Amino acid sequence: MRPDMVLIILGMGVVTFFTRFGAQALFRQVGVPTWFDRWLRHVPTGILTALIVPSVLMPQGRLDLTLHNDYLLAGLLSALIAYRFRNVALTMALGLAAVIALRWLGN
Repeated sequence: MRPDMVLIILGMGVVTFFTRFGAQALFRQVGVPTWFDRWLRHVPTGILTALIVPSVLMPQGRLDLTLHNDYLLAGLLSALIAYRFRNVALTMALGLAAVIALRWLGN
């Protein structure tokens, strides 16, 4: 491995460590503000949405809102199952089954 790449990786590690350590040390001293705690609760949902939505709406790298988009159909089914049953395992299992079935029927 090139020495400059090793230095870049080590530098990123140091920066990551100190930002996390600094935040932890600060919040240990002053506590987490209530508004910030409420805001942090929405971060996982936002990150998950940012990861899933492009894959569902643009499986080929371009917007596909047709009935031929198996991921969109399975995603809509999964959203309905999640809303109705509020069961993560059931949502994942039926969503995966829907993708497999749609891909198998489409080929």
